[in-house]
Amino acid sequence: MKNKKLAGNKPKTSTQKYLDVAEIRDDAVILNDGTVRGVLLVSSINFDLKSEDEQRAIIGGYISFLNTLDHPLQIVIQSRPLNIDDYMDRIKKVEKEQTNELLRMQTADYLQFIKELLTLEKIMSKKFYMTIPYSPVSDKKRGFRDRFASVFAPAKAVKLSRKRFEEFSVQLTKRCNFISGGLSSLGLANQRLNTQALIELYYNSYNPDLFQREPMENVNKLRVE
Repeated sequence: MKNKKLAGNKPKTSTQKYLDVAEIRDDAVILNDGTVRGVLLVSSINFDLKSEDEQRAIIGGYISFLNTLDHPLQIVIQSRPLNIDDYMDRIKKVEKEQTNELLRMQTADYLQFIKELLTLEKIMSKKFYMTIPYSPVSDKKRGFRDRFASVFAPAKAVKLSRKRFEEFSVQLTKRCNFISGGLSSLGLANQRLNTQALIELYYNSYNPDLFQREPMENVNKLRVE
């Protein structure tokens, strides 16, 4: 009886209901309205270090790139405290395994320098993302009944759209490849996030504090040099 009462007190509504993301699979983010998103990890350019002619060329190329688009884009800059725990552990291991006394002392001094640096200033890391949408049917073209159903029953709307998910995925991939080529022409290295990287990105975005204390299991890290 007691277990039944406790079970009855459990919340019936999941917090996922209030999130825009319904599902992440096949390198795509599916939103509650049935539209899909792809995400590119993009490198940066130190614009201030470029010459005046190079700056003009970059601006001109960026304008030309924007003029080729017929859909919106979202640019996201994410700043997070830099976690170098793994790096520190490797340095400690090198110090313990060092047979040369002088090199061991230098390694210990370097390790101490890093610790003092971290206490003086909080080092942040920045990552740049570009979100690419694909929505074959806008809300304006949808009937009132469909829009009403997607608001109060988003899971059902997503389930209905899965019949065309493969088609959406193909079109989204074409858009991602086109934009990736445009960014490469500007000198910006980029890579599309796969399913595991997308899950980690959104987990980090919705749980920044928890991500620092309880990070997810290691996934294939994507790096843009």
